[in-house]
Amino acid sequence: MAEKLTSTQIQAALLELNTSLPPEEQWILNGNRLYKTFTFNSFIRAFGWMSQMAIWAEKMNHHPEWSNTYNKVAVNLITHDVGGISELDIKLANKMEMFK
Repeated sequence: MAEKLTSTQIQAALLELNTSLPPEEQWILNGNRLYKTFTFNSFIRAFGWMSQMAIWAEKMNHHPEWSNTYNKVAVNLITHDVGGISELDIKLANKMEMFK
């Protein structure tokens, strides 16, 4: 079972996640969730990316809270079982960055 990360661990993970990202594309802490909006060139690219990520999420047995509006996908990551952010959220965020 996943364990809830401490605020220090979350801040370190955010720093690493955001290292190569411009400020407008960075992950942020939104309450007890990791949050980011991904922007794509078109609806079909956004939806295709969501389909790819859905396969990874299923393999990880860790599913995002997300929504799609045209070329944007808003993502919230939280591990409900622990009531906060776990290593599963960090791993899924990294996977999302790899495939964007």
